[in-house]
Amino acid sequence: MYMRRCLVGLTFCICYWASYLTNKYVLSVLKFTYPTLFQGWQTLIGGLLLHVSWKLGWAEINCSSRSAVSTWLPASVLFVGVIYAGSRALSRLAIPVFLTLHNVAEVIICGHQKCFRKEKTSPAKICSALFLLAAAGCLPFSDSQFDPDGYFWAVIHLLCVGAYKILQKSQKPNALSDIDQQYLNYLFSVVLLACASHPTGDLLGVLDFPFLYFYRFHGSCCASGFLGFFLMLSTVKLKSLMAPGQCAAWIFFAKVVTAGLSILLFDMILTSATVGCLLLSGLGEALLVFSERKGS
Repeated sequence: MYMRRCLVGLTFCICYWASYLTNKYVLSVLKFTYPTLFQGWQTLIGGLLLHVSWKLGWAEINCSSRSAVSTWLPASVLFVGVIYAGSRALSRLAIPVFLTLHNVAEVIICGHQKCFRKEKTSPAKICSALFLLAAAGCLPFSDSQFDPDGYFWAVIHLLCVGAYKILQKSQKPNALSDIDQQYLNYLFSVVLLACASHPTGDLLGVLDFPFLYFYRFHGSCCASGFLGFFLMLSTVKLKSLMAPGQCAAWIFFAKVVTAGLSILLFDMILTSATVGCLLLSGLGEALLVFSERKGS
């Protein structure tokens, strides 16, 4: 059992690193900045692979309850906001900066639990939220590559992530499984992003993309679609096999390694103030892992 958990954790980490780095390459190096098409492609591939897995008996999907499906639709709308805004932000921001801002979603969740659900919150979790918020708040003033549009979309992204996780936790235990939820997210995203591709100008603008007929672009897009699907599967498996504290530890480890690899592979100007913000965010997430392992 221990070896199985380690294997699942390592698989998750590899998918996490590969997915983020591939997406960053497509968005920032190749500059494929057509999010409705890029995210629409990824969700289409994910939906098709999940549907095939269901038909082959490799995954169990049960979306027959209309009330459960209709209740989940607001979360699917937020999921579209998560991936669309995340794509816009990641195309303009370095991965460590993006992850630092992404972590603030935990502050929203913590605030909701404390203020609205009146749940008991440990001092470690409160300190974690304060460190994450302080790191993200100071980062724009120390980032020598500051991009207002990138930060704007990162804020939209973290708000959607926070609201999505709150809705996800408020679902009835036996309403929809994680796989059911993701299947509905894929279906809704494909339809909504396809409809939005023309009004946003992406559908016609992509014809001017200089690498449209290059194999490295095709290969990177295919890789991003498959990696996104395997990341989703490994995340679901991770959550089903491990306690919340163990899951948080693996996610933290994956983020640290991804941020480190991105600094080596992509251009990023590091100042002492920027490094301080990143370390403060890392400390905040480490405290979050500690509080999860303590079960508070």
